[in-house]
Amino acid sequence: MWSGESFPWARPWTTRASGAGPWAAGTGWSSAPRRSTLSPRVGDDWVVPTEFVDGVLESGLGTTVTPQTRQFWYAEHQRNYTGDEGRHRLRVASINLRDRDGLHARLDSIQCPVLWLHGTADQVYSIPNAEEEITMFTNSAGAELRIVERGQHFLSASDPDTVNAAAIEFIDRWQ
Repeated sequence: MWSGESFPWARPWTTRASGAGPWAAGTGWSSAPRRSTLSPRVGDDWVVPTEFVDGVLESGLGTTVTPQTRQFWYAEHQRNYTGDEGRHRLRVASINLRDRDGLHARLDSIQCPVLWLHGTADQVYSIPNAEEEITMFTNSAGAELRIVERGQHFLSASDPDTVNAAAIEFIDRWQ
């Protein structure tokens, strides 16, 4: 079973993006601020800015992130992405996820069953995008798209019960 989530900075300038959320005009999440934030070399004391983490959280979980959750992810990002090495890893991950790292060219080689769960409140990618991309799994034993009402981009965090139940049912069916 193939699964994966992307980050909120994934391909903001394409028509595949939802057109809302972090890449809407004027939000500061266009590719230019990311380049200026993540391109220059930095010192050992650099940590990922909390504003960057806020953008990730809002894009992935919506605007209802609790202060405790926000603080947890600030600490995790700042622990994992420090100094120039951390900045470089964050930049490379952002670029690979934004560009989908050649993902589309590889989808026809996936032969296992695919379950794609997509939330209606996803600010990163639209339902029409999901409907189009599920058809790219041309050699999958079965590619299935399920829409989750009010689900966010980080669906396993916003709707864990729905995701877990769907995954269990899907795996049981394909075993």
